[in-house]
Amino acid sequence: MDYGQPATLEFERRPDGVLEVWLARPDKHNAFNEAVIDELCAAFEVAGADDAVRCVVLGGRGKSFSAGADISWMRASGDVGYADNLDGALRMARMFQTIYECPKPVLARVHGAALGGGTGLTAVVDIAYAAESAIFGFTEVRLGIVPAVISPYVVDKLGAAKARALFLTGERFDAREAERVGLVFRSVPDDALDGAIDGGVQAVLKGGPAALGIAKNLSQRLAAIDDIGHTAELIAHVRGSDEAREGLTAFLEKRKAAWCEECDD
Repeated sequence: MDYGQPATLEFERRPDGVLEVWLARPDKHNAFNEAVIDELCAAFEVAGADDAVRCVVLGGRGKSFSAGADISWMRASGDVGYADNLDGALRMARMFQTIYECPKPVLARVHGAALGGGTGLTAVVDIAYAAESAIFGFTEVRLGIVPAVISPYVVDKLGAAKARALFLTGERFDAREAERVGLVFRSVPDDALDGAIDGGVQAVLKGGPAALGIAKNLSQRLAAIDDIGHTAELIAHVRGSDEAREGLTAFLEKRKAAWCEECDD
C-alpha cells in the first residue's frame, strides 16, 4: 500500500511484516506540529488496512523519541480563535485515537526525551520499551495548559490516581519509574533497547494475525475510551487563555512563568 512521501516521517518495511515508523524531526526533538499530526494519523490508517503489515514499531530519529507538541506551534495557537483551536485539538485527538485503534499491534521504541505528548504517545501504544536514560513527564501544567487529549489513554494505562499525581505535579520521571507505574512494558539499558524491541516483535509475530487484532480490540472495549470530543474542547479552550500564553512564552524566553517567580529552580 502507498504510504506517500511524508515530510516528517520515515518508513522502513521489513520482510517479516514489520513496519517501522520513524518520527523524523530530529532538530526539533520530534515535536508535534500540524504536519506530524496529520502524517502520523494517515500512516496508521494505512498500516491498519495493509494486509502485509503484521505489527508496527514507532520510534524517533535523533536524540529523542518525542518532546511532545512543538512549543512555538502551541504558542501560535493561542493567537487564533476557539474554532481553529478546536479543529487543531480534534486533529491531535484523532491522531492518538488512530494509533490506539490500529488493528495491528503497535510497539514503541522510546529513548531520550518523551515529554508531554511524547509521554502520551508512549501511553497510546500497545507495548512500549524504554531506554533507561529516557525521561518522561506530563509537563503541560507548568506551561499553563493541560494534558487533555492524551488523558483518556494515560488514565487507562496508569490508573486515575497515578495519572492525577503526575498531571498535577508535572514532574519528570525516568524509565524505571515509567515501568513501575505501568507506562512502559519494560525499561532496559540503553544498549539493549534494539534487542528488546526485536524480542517484543518476535513474540508478537508468534500470535495469529486475526487473534492479535481480536485480543487488542477486546482489551480496548474493556477500557472504553470514548471521550475524545470533550478532551479536544477542553484543550482548545485552555490554549487560548492568558495563562497558556504566559506559560508558553515563558518557556520560549527561558524564564519562570508569572505564577512561579518564587519557585525553586
